Amino acid sequence: MATIDPMIPLRLRIEAATRAAFGDAATADPALHRSQHADYQADLAMALGRKQGRKPRDVAAEIAAKLPADDVIASVEVSGPGFLNIVLRADYLAGEVVSMREDARLGVPLVAAPETVVVDYSAPNVAKEMHVGHLRSTIIGDAIARLLEWQGHRVLRRNHVGDWGTPFGMLIEHLLDESAAGTEAGVRELGGFYRAARAKFDGDAAFADRARQRVVLLQSGDARTLAHWRRLIDISVAHFSELYAALGVTLRPSDVVGESAYNALLPGLVDELVAKGLARESEGAMCVFAPGFTGREGEPVPLIIRKQEGGYGYATTDLAAMRQRVGELGARRVIIVVGSPQTQHLAMVFAVARLAGWMPEGTRLEHVAFGSVLGPDKKMLKTRAGDSVRLAELVSEAIALAAAAVAEKAPDLPADKQAQIAAAVGVGAIKYADLANDRIKDYVFDWKRMLAFDGNTAPYLMYAHARIRSILRKAAEAGAEPGAIVLEAPQERALALAVVQLAGILERTAETLQPHRICAFLYEVATSFTAFYEGCPVLKSEGATRASRLALCEVVARTLALGLELLGIAAPDQM
Repeated sequence: MATIDPMIPLRLRIEAATRAAFGDAATADPALHRSQHADYQADLAMALGRKQGRKPRDVAAEIAAKLPADDVIASVEVSGPGFLNIVLRADYLAGEVVSMREDARLGVPLVAAPETVVVDYSAPNVAKEMHVGHLRSTIIGDAIARLLEWQGHRVLRRNHVGDWGTPFGMLIEHLLDESAAGTEAGVRELGGFYRAARAKFDGDAAFADRARQRVVLLQSGDARTLAHWRRLIDISVAHFSELYAALGVTLRPSDVVGESAYNALLPGLVDELVAKGLARESEGAMCVFAPGFTGREGEPVPLIIRKQEGGYGYATTDLAAMRQRVGELGARRVIIVVGSPQTQHLAMVFAVARLAGWMPEGTRLEHVAFGSVLGPDKKMLKTRAGDSVRLAELVSEAIALAAAAVAEKAPDLPADKQAQIAAAVGVGAIKYADLANDRIKDYVFDWKRMLAFDGNTAPYLMYAHARIRSILRKAAEAGAEPGAIVLEAPQERALALAVVQLAGILERTAETLQPHRICAFLYEVATSFTAFYEGCPVLKSEGATRASRLALCEVVARTLALGLELLGIAAPDQM
């Protein structure tokens, strides 16, 4: 089935009209935008006018003259300094909505050329509790993985946890002390366990020496030490998995591939970079100086792949991961979801991986950067004591607040149903508040705003979906069925124009990796539905009008449910 996206036939017609008016050499991007003045607006005459030294309005008029009304376009008008205002035929638009309704995928085809895509996200540290600092990577990465998988790509999720390095000597030694004292259960309280180990390391010289010796045993493969190390990992992964389940995140224990997985590969990787003439010694460390990376004074910035004392850091591990994901797993797109402060580091890793010849032509390496979660004071979100907010506490508070809101809004629902809806609303509110913002920007965490049942929030979208499902249930009980779609009222037309954007929005989101595009689309659909609901009675209408509006409602409900699902948010049928 062809993609349902009115922009596709419109672009083709505008391109043909431009060539007909100015010849094959005349090119300009026929970018289309939704407009208050028409169904779509194109501004290509601005750029084309500059190229030709002519008034854009005159250029637009000549293009419009070559765009006659047909089976897609009802009318074209020139407005302002040279915009093309385009109105679609009502029967064409209705036909697109009908096609969405008849298609299991709502007019969004599977990709023609599926790829293997690695999405690296979340990345907490072993033996530490997840906190609000892990929220954005986890939520954004999961939405991207869901979308690409739904498109038909082979998505390999990777949870690149911190599970190796010097701190593990400290942690294992503390674990052994706890076991000897009969208080081993303390390790399950990861935050307290780590803080206790750290305090002991800083305040007890003998313990610190034992911890350093334990690191040597760990790195040399001592069986007893490795067994305790694996136990720390197992307990930590269980903690992560419990939170992922509460958040509706699709990461599984099998997706955990930590830093330790690449440890044995690091010496050979450094040797290869040296042999290829890419790495050289600098101040005792082995470094790669990739072209184009300089400091404030113009000095070249090194990517250190082996430290002065012979150890390896994040850069070497990241390079090994890149090489393995592309060379062994066959990834043609590697997406790493981590905060903006890592921008230069990842750019250097990507550059060195390409210089080394590990990335075949066409391989995409992408850093999905994001800003921070801020508190009401516009500073990093912290507890009153100044600590990072535990993610488990954040989820629990969200569900508790949502439970109060649901109880007030739907007091007649059974308690178990209220609890189920509260969990969906609370978690959905957290996720949507994060995803609805342009990811590169910081945002303020505001319970009142994110849990509101109006505005651009998850509860508003979820309630719109539940309201439509209620309409459809009542219609079915009355024996009314959806039928042929006819768009007559302006609210019907506006709602149809909103939903038919689905395929185009998902395609652009998959390309730009900006989930806020889906959120903005869903909000437009929901607000258009609200206007439709208020201006166009559904159950109280009759005959063909009721059948048409029921069919339109059905498409809107499925669209909202799909969009929310791709964001990792539930869409309850009842609220």
